[in-house]
This record gives sequence, C-alpha cells and structure tokens, in this order.
Amino acid sequence: MERKLASIRIISDIQPIEGADMIELSIVDGWKVVVAKNVGHKVGDMVIYCEIDSFLPIKDEFEFLRKTSYKKMSDGMEGFRLKTIKMRGQVSQGLILPMSVVEYTNVQFEVGMDVTNLLGITKYEPPIPAELSGKVKGLFPSFLRKTDEERVQNLTKEYEEWRHQSKHRFYVTEKLDGSSATYYIKDGEFGVCSRNLELLETERNTFWNVARDLKLEEKLREFGRNLCIQGELIGEGIQGNPYKIKGHTVRFFNVFDIDSRTYYGLPMFLATMQHKLKLETVPLLTNLTMELPQTIDECLAFAEGKSQLNSNAEREGVVIRSMDGTISFKAISNKFLLEE
Repeated sequence: MERKLASIRIISDIQPIEGADMIELSIVDGWKVVVAKNVGHKVGDMVIYCEIDSFLPIKDEFEFLRKTSYKKMSDGMEGFRLKTIKMRGQVSQGLILPMSVVEYTNVQFEVGMDVTNLLGITKYEPPIPAELSGKVKGLFPSFLRKTDEERVQNLTKEYEEWRHQSKHRFYVTEKLDGSSATYYIKDGEFGVCSRNLELLETERNTFWNVARDLKLEEKLREFGRNLCIQGELIGEGIQGNPYKIKGHTVRFFNVFDIDSRTYYGLPMFLATMQHKLKLETVPLLTNLTMELPQTIDECLAFAEGKSQLNSNAEREGVVIRSMDGTISFKAISNKFLLEE
C-alpha cells in the first residue's frame, strides 16, 4: 500500500508550549505539529496533515515554506521537503493545512481520505548513486510485498488494541539506515529488486554484486520453494555509511513465502536465516517476547539509542513485529531525524 503522505485528519488536542506566545502544539493521531496560534485551529477541526518526507510542489499556497524547506531532487524536480524540526524545545513533525487549501474542488472529504495526489505531493527521495539505481527490468513484482512498514504515529487505534490483546507478543529489531533490497526465487526464476523496481543483472550494480558475493541465487534454489528474502543494503556510499562498513552487504529482516503470501514468524525466520541460508540478520534488540510500551511517546523514546553495528552512530529507529509475523510497524528515532 502506498504511503498516505497527505490525508484528512482531526485535531485531537492542542497544548501550550512553555515560554512561547506565538506558537502552540497541535496533535493529530500520534503526530505533534507546532503551529501558529493566530491560525485559529480548534480541537475537533478537520484538517489536512502532511507527513515528514512529503515533497510539496511549487505553489503559491506553499511558498511560506521556501526559506526553510526548499529542495531540488536528483531528477531536477523542485519543491518543499518536510522534515522533523525542533522549535522552542518542542519536536515538530509534518505540516497541518486548513481545509481551505482544497475548497476549490468538488470532492466530498472524510476523515482518513488520502489527498496526496490531489495536492501534487510526492515522497522526497535523496539522490541515488548510479551503482544503486541500476538498469530497470520492470516494476516491483506484484506477487511480492514492499518493505515499507507504517509509522507508529499513524496507528493510534491499532496500537491500543495490540497492547491490550494478550495473544500478541512482539520482538524488536534495529531499523538500519540503508537501501531496501529484495531477492526472490519463483518458478525457477531468480530476481533482484530495489524498493520500487526490479533490476536487470549488470556487472556494476551493487544489489546484484551483493547477490553474487553472498551466493543468494544458489542458496534460494537449494531451499526448493518459491521464496523471497528482504533486507537492508548497507555499506560504502549508502546513506553516508553510518556503520563504517567496508564494501557492501545485506542484513535481512524478512522471509516471505510467495505461494502462501505469508511472512515467517520469528522462530522460523531465525532458523531459516541462521541454519538453512546462513545469512546475517538485522540486529535483534530483544531476546524474549515483549509487551508494547504504554504509549506511542514511550515507543518513540524506546526507538532512540546507539546502533548495534556502530556504537558511535545513532540508530535510525526500530521495527516492531509480532512473533507470528502478522503485525509489523516502525518507530523512527526523533533524535536521528533531528540530526539527519
């Protein structure tokens, strides 16, 4: 499912900011956004919420963002990127817009509606090195699932339900700051994918080089079934290589059974990775099953910490999964985002 970068939300609370006369804190779901007091937002108002990483087009109604948020992407597209910021000591994430921005349309709006395309918003993508982009074979295969977990701030209702359901126990892995990589074998065909595309085999492409180095095709063929493994490609030239790794490798976090369209739970995942495929996983941060933190704020605080791969680097965050593989979501460290 594509990420809802801009959607219709309800302001659930408005809080003062200590020592600030001109700004206040508006809350929508699990997101906290600093807004000007003179805007006149009220609890219960329907608004448009734009998430961090939204790339807003050059339009008059967004020009107020030019001084702080103007960016040009690698394809030359200009716009305004929303990032995590801090104002008067308060973390602010995203942007709240009044419904008047879309009043010119004849659309009937309701809470939860995705208005990303209506506003011309896309996801900000940093420049991609040529050795990562590669030559495209096609779109990401429809028989697989992409690796973009939902952020915990968008799961306020579900989070409370999961926290109170005794049948769910969770484990936590470090979210690595790299590039999403997917490798599969289906009906005898081996494939290599980046986050959104399937890639042709070329000599210089990093995704394919790692596949050859780790003998992924041979290992998946030996497994004897239609299978997909997904992980984070890390190393030199990728996101600044925060882990100071020489060369490139992949740390895996998912095994997906293509025929049954299910993810392996933790015991089967570890057995497959460690004993059958003999591949490294992302760092596991909890050895035993755990209950979720009491609140989303506590979950976000839990996401902060040093990386298991380099104690001098802030970890990007954590991914929390149910032991049976049916639930997964991410909590990104605000400390990491502010330093980004």
